[in-house]
Amino acid sequence: MNACKLALRQEKIHRTIIEVPGPASAPVLIGQGYFTLIAGPCAVENREDYLELALRLKQSGAHILRGGAYKPRTSPYSFSGLGMEGLKILVEARSVTGLPVITELMDIRDLDAVCCHADIIQVGSRNMQNYALLKELGRINMPVMLKRGLSATIEEWLLAAEYVLQAGNRKVILCERGIRTFETATRNTLDINAVALVKSLSHLPVFVDPSHGSGLRRLVSPVAKAGLIAGADGVMVEVHQHPAEALCDGQQSLDPDEFDRLSLDLQKLAGHEKRIWLDLY
Repeated sequence: MNACKLALRQEKIHRTIIEVPGPASAPVLIGQGYFTLIAGPCAVENREDYLELALRLKQSGAHILRGGAYKPRTSPYSFSGLGMEGLKILVEARSVTGLPVITELMDIRDLDAVCCHADIIQVGSRNMQNYALLKELGRINMPVMLKRGLSATIEEWLLAAEYVLQAGNRKVILCERGIRTFETATRNTLDINAVALVKSLSHLPVFVDPSHGSGLRRLVSPVAKAGLIAGADGVMVEVHQHPAEALCDGQQSLDPDEFDRLSLDLQKLAGHEKRIWLDLY
């Protein structure tokens, strides 16, 4: 951990609070003392459905909209996103709802396009150790959400964040999204230990992604709450109007009614836990 010169907590370094432009010019604040809920489908599939869902998610309490325009898929035959068309739909959703948007960047060649259309750039699990990409993201003035690699240790995860920080971008958000273990009953194993440990080690905001962390719709709500209680500053979940018809990750996506209930539960839980987090971390 000694190599993490910028990601680790020091007495003179305050907790990192990241401001993202939000509705009515009021920024969305990410970091200790705040609870931030990110929601949306795994991928932007079409304009009509995404805009409809975006409005519903805003009403349900989402602070930031998610949606993949470029999707890394295990199979080359799977739906891999709408690309530039998807980015334009995200911009329209932001205009309609006033909510900021986050989307994944996979390729340095798409950096300018994604920067022009998104408010937060997500680095997915597969690219956590794409150091050339991380260095480029360190040269921009935009928040970057760095998801933990599926087989990465906590030290490797923090060192990946160090690449972005060292290059000059201090707006880094860490996201625990589950790691690969011997367990096959779930898609991944969301590491609750990592949430609590990284909160104690680092000044950076920490999120959990219970959708990828479990891979099962019925587990998303309890795992999200567990991450929040462990000290996470926010939660990212996948939501789709018709999960059974989703082009990707439908099995781990909530429907809008399920999201309504989870959002309400998380907002209440965040209010109760905020004082405890400030005392512990």
